[in-house]
Amino acid sequence: MALSAFDDKSTEPQARAVAAVLGDTADLWSELIANIASRFEPLARDWGFSGKKWGWALRLKHKKRAVLYMTPCDGFFVVGFALGQKAVDAAHQSEIPRSILEIIEGSQQYAEGRAVRIDVRSVDDVRYVTHIAGIKMRN
Repeated sequence: MALSAFDDKSTEPQARAVAAVLGDTADLWSELIANIASRFEPLARDWGFSGKKWGWALRLKHKKRAVLYMTPCDGFFVVGFALGQKAVDAAHQSEIPRSILEIIEGSQQYAEGRAVRIDVRSVDDVRYVTHIAGIKMRN
């Protein structure tokens, strides 16, 4: 079973299907995209299939740099970031809750940074993810 609710490589997710899967969090999905678009124009939106384990995710990209990845799940979505050490350090200096900092610290470290994944289920989660995106893009 893939992380994404969309695991059929041959079918790119469509807006209606994404909204149906997200349910009550569909508005949060749209709000996060709008938040990121207002901060990082031009913003490209590209769906990508990352294999059977992950399924489909929406990549938000500013110029040549990925801002974040959004993976639709059943009733919520997961936001993924690659955070370099400077961004991790800046996150610790910000007003991000300890629970989110623990997710960042517990994330797998790779050459391009920490592979951070945060479940988004509330307006507060959207606010934290938006803040982390800003930290990432500044560092």
